[in-house]
Amino acid sequence: MPPLSYWAVRASLIYLTAGMTAGSWLLIGKALGVSEAWIWLPFHIEALLLGFVLQLTMGVAYWILPRLKTPEDRGNTVVAVLAFVFLNAGVLIGSLWPFIPDGAMWPAAGRGLELIAVVLFVTHVWPRIYPYGKY
Repeated sequence: MPPLSYWAVRASLIYLTAGMTAGSWLLIGKALGVSEAWIWLPFHIEALLLGFVLQLTMGVAYWILPRLKTPEDRGNTVVAVLAFVFLNAGVLIGSLWPFIPDGAMWPAAGRGLELIAVVLFVTHVWPRIYPYGKY
């Protein structure tokens, strides 16, 4: 497994743990009637949908998609690393905005970073998607 896939899968499992913990706090708060617990809802959604699912998908896709000319050639690794960095920055910014004073603009910034990450990753893997037998 390449190092980038290793780190992406590990980070996705961290987001899974954090998102499930936030979901548990939401359920406990709902059971006890504590309305302040709902501040964790954006983090719960962002961590599980984008932090866990998207990052796990990107990490496995980077690992499993066909190589280019040689078995070691996965394309421009810098683009894939930038996608990893932008995705994690976007998830953190987009999910922790309720805890930042006057954080109304932060969700849009987080979504923008996540969009950049997806575009970078698609740009990276696009040449690796080809019909069987082309190479």
